[in-house]
Amino acid sequence: MPFNIAIPEAFILSTRQTSKEFEAEAKKAIALKFYIDEKLSLGQAAELACLSELGFILYLGENSASVFRFNSDDCGSELLCDVQNAERFANG
Repeated sequence: MPFNIAIPEAFILSTRQTSKEFEAEAKKAIALKFYIDEKLSLGQAAELACLSELGFILYLGENSASVFRFNSDDCGSELLCDVQNAERFANG
């Protein structure tokens, strides 16, 4: 079921975008927010943003958002150990 949000035309005009450009950017921004808040999966967010999953992953990077979801329990010593191992591997 489609969902419509009424945005005054003055706001759209102030962005110097067409209605279609504004709609596309708004969908991506909403998808980003809901993905970060863990309300949508990567696939759902990509679909909402009208992007491929790879395209949405790149969009996450452009917005300094990680594709990886860690909670405080995940970010303990195991993650630190993995990072240290990767650095050792990269440095020979």
